[in-house]
Amino acid sequence: MDEERIGLFIDYENLAIGARDDLGMAFDFKPVADALAERGRVVVRRAYADWASFESDRQMLADNQVELIEIPQRRGRVRKNAADIKMAVDAIELAFERDYVTAFVICTGDSDFTPLVQKLRELNKRVIGVGLRASTSAMLPPACDEFLFYERLGGVELPKRKQPAKKAKKSEAAEPPKPRASEDVAALVTTTLAGLQRSADGTVRSSSLKRALLRKDPTFSEADHGFRGFGELIRHLASNSIVELNEEGSRGDPVVEFPKDDEHTKEFDLLASIVGKDGSQPLSGLKDQMRRQQKGFNERRLGYSGFLRFVQAASARGVVSLKWDDESGDYVVSAAD
Repeated sequence: MDEERIGLFIDYENLAIGARDDLGMAFDFKPVADALAERGRVVVRRAYADWASFESDRQMLADNQVELIEIPQRRGRVRKNAADIKMAVDAIELAFERDYVTAFVICTGDSDFTPLVQKLRELNKRVIGVGLRASTSAMLPPACDEFLFYERLGGVELPKRKQPAKKAKKSEAAEPPKPRASEDVAALVTTTLAGLQRSADGTVRSSSLKRALLRKDPTFSEADHGFRGFGELIRHLASNSIVELNEEGSRGDPVVEFPKDDEHTKEFDLLASIVGKDGSQPLSGLKDQMRRQQKGFNERRLGYSGFLRFVQAASARGVVSLKWDDESGDYVVSAAD
């Protein structure tokens, strides 16, 4: 597969002021450059600002081969929109004149650029956003194919903020345990995998799964869950029998599958034991009983989009019987016929 050829456009005022005010640090371009180097070849690098206000940053950007586009401000007036319009016009112009540019990186958190992102995607260009979490509009990340928060990039060293000793201890105590994050990401991966298997021919490779996750949530990053790469994440899930990997055919891009049905026998058996040999139970409330007897039970980790789908699967395998009851307005789960 050909590498991406990237056009980079930086709303420098947005990033520099955001880094200063929200993070208490100077903006450093190198972590952005490194992240993009992993995604393709950057053929255009442009940053837009009134550079009289960012004199100390000019050399840092020049050292990184970034073209500085001057947007001068008239004395006593704010011309923020001038930079936005110039940047949007240049990006669209590049999209039409340089068809070899396959991806655009828009570095800003400003929602005003959402129409630009949508138009570039309409022109069949991949769009990656880069911004700071605190100053990024909620409208922008969902519009992109992928969105990178500056704070998460490798090489960004956030300044340590001093906290009172008591407050620090409370914060540490309130921090959620790591297994919880693993359960959340496992549920996200398995529901996405199940959806891909239903809509495709059943063969889902790791790269396709990652692209689908980004389509669901452009801000998704395996690093947020403690993994260095997506391959490490799916190997972790495989080691816990949540998924299975098959390296056949494409080394480094394995087929991701669910374990064979017998891997989930204990969950189906647990459901049958709760229902009882001669008993029946309303569907509502069954999930809570499952969780009380199997800590951490989550049907989404098994690839089911909801508890009803899990019970339907058990019914299809003859483990239980599932019928709708008009009188109670609920499904009734009983022993298999």
